[in-house]
Amino acid sequence: MKNEEARTRVFVAPDSSRHLAPTGYPERPERLAGIVAELERQGRDLVQVPPLAAGEEKACLEAIEKVHDPAYVDRFRRATDRGDGLLDSADNPLSAGTWDAALGAVHTSLEAAAWTLAGEGRRAFVAARPPGHHAERATAMGFCFFNQIAVTAQALLEVAGIERVAIFDFDVHHGNGTQHLFEERAEIYFASTHQFPFYPGTGSGEEIGRGAGVGTTCNVPLPAGTGDEGYAEAFDAEILPWLRRAQPEALLISAGFDAWQGDPLGGMRVSRDGFRSWGRRLAELADELTAGRLLSVLEGGYDLEALPSLVGEYLDGLEEPRTW
Repeated sequence: MKNEEARTRVFVAPDSSRHLAPTGYPERPERLAGIVAELERQGRDLVQVPPLAAGEEKACLEAIEKVHDPAYVDRFRRATDRGDGLLDSADNPLSAGTWDAALGAVHTSLEAAAWTLAGEGRRAFVAARPPGHHAERATAMGFCFFNQIAVTAQALLEVAGIERVAIFDFDVHHGNGTQHLFEERAEIYFASTHQFPFYPGTGSGEEIGRGAGVGTTCNVPLPAGTGDEGYAEAFDAEILPWLRRAQPEALLISAGFDAWQGDPLGGMRVSRDGFRSWGRRLAELADELTAGRLLSVLEGGYDLEALPSLVGEYLDGLEEPRTW
């Protein structure tokens, strides 16, 4: 039985299963279906977000176009309507439901953020696909179409009292899209641990932001084969102190589970206990910086058998009693 005092809620996006993929494609509907089934079995607090109503779609698109080029948004929609098979690269196959799935993922992230802000200690996890952290301003790539965590970060800056937002990305692949969108911004901080060198080729330690954003990007590249101990060192010595110095009023997590030791697309050695420990560390950080409020958004993770339980381990870490 789950801890009755736990304040972690899982928001499940609508239409995610409608983004179909070719046979053998790693980012497929079974990823999310398995997660949802396992979290239901565990008795988690799940919220099935309904599809967007007509008026909600307009507001969602307005939020998206504050991050993505409106011409790109229009190009994506037209490509789906025409029945095109790809958008921008072979990594981004299209189906009739891709547009609705991508829009639903953004809408769900915004809904989860609103719930998180409404009370202290609220921790939300967005169970949605397709993922988003590789999507740049005008380019789809790496299975990603809309960068939902970036859209949410931008939206949070419009909330009274929020002047600085931090995003931490622990996916095995560098979140090039998120960095690309915000690396010249002074009010949005981006930190990442990732395998390097690796896809998409970005994320060296020398990438620290540009212009007004110098110092607001923190990349901690890690060699293939890094496991729990190496990640713990990166968290404790670099990522967490850097986020403390940033002093954000909102903390967002791009939660990719492909650093798992059995993931077919990664080369890291993180265990189940590793993901649990990450949840615990991040919840403690949120308690310190943001009154316990924390929003995590699903990114990668492609071991269909292990992924559901890895998400569960991370959520358990978020709910562990604090150490003080």
